[in-house]
Amino acid sequence: MTEHAPQAVVTAGTGGIGLETALGLARRGWDVTLVGRDPARGEAAVARVDEAAGRGAGRFVRAELSSLAETRQLGERLAGEGPLNLLVNNVGGMWTERWVSPEGVEASIALNHLSPYVLTEALLDALAAGAPSRIVNVTSSAIAAAQTVFADAEPPGPHYGLAATGRAKLAHLAHSMELAERLRPRGISVLAADPGAAATDNAAAMTIDILPPALRPHWEQILKGVSAPVASASKGPLTAATDPALDGSTGLVLGPDGTVDDTLLAFVTPELTQAVRRWTAELMATAARAS
Repeated sequence: MTEHAPQAVVTAGTGGIGLETALGLARRGWDVTLVGRDPARGEAAVARVDEAAGRGAGRFVRAELSSLAETRQLGERLAGEGPLNLLVNNVGGMWTERWVSPEGVEASIALNHLSPYVLTEALLDALAAGAPSRIVNVTSSAIAAAQTVFADAEPPGPHYGLAATGRAKLAHLAHSMELAERLRPRGISVLAADPGAAATDNAAAMTIDILPPALRPHWEQILKGVSAPVASASKGPLTAATDPALDGSTGLVLGPDGTVDDTLLAFVTPELTQAVRRWTAELMATAARAS
């Protein structure tokens, strides 16, 4: 890695959209820390990043990001290494079957909202030291399927993976917009990027049961959507991370084509933001008691 190259961290960076984003950063002269669970995948991903950069630009750091304790430890480790110019919170996913994190939090909430929340907070001083810097939070059009109820940890009724992930992504989008205003004075921009549907490993594991019943007639159309090349899905995150035209901008959402798109912000209201703030605090307290 090069001492004077800009420094980036990409979570879930050993495959899929995260790896494609890391490759794009490497081609643009960045040093990239790839965070993931599997050392073998990490080693292979670093080799691809180094090849894309034509030098030693990548490294792998192992962390189980469904664990908020491990996520916090990761943040403390990375923060101790000095200034950071870019954090791409790409970790997330959706699953047909409900499962829970080590702290007992439903996995969609843990990985799509709480984990990036914890990691970001741990890295704020490092990002401020590297300012002007950016945080890119990968969002999703699954927000349109969300139940916008945040009175309890999970909404009542059956668990449907698409709706659960959409709700967690909506919570994190609301948090991102609030965070953008909080960090503006510190020279840290906060941008959200919707990569669109793509043929990721996570998408390949989906079954029709992931959909609420009302959406199941659209299953074939959804499958067609997630057959798009993963490389094309990195355009939104990469643009949010590197486009000079966005210098000084914050609180924006970029669509899959890399242009500003306010569609998902229509779901974010002041009342919802307030509910998410309270809900997040309650979840963090519950997770702390369980750890």
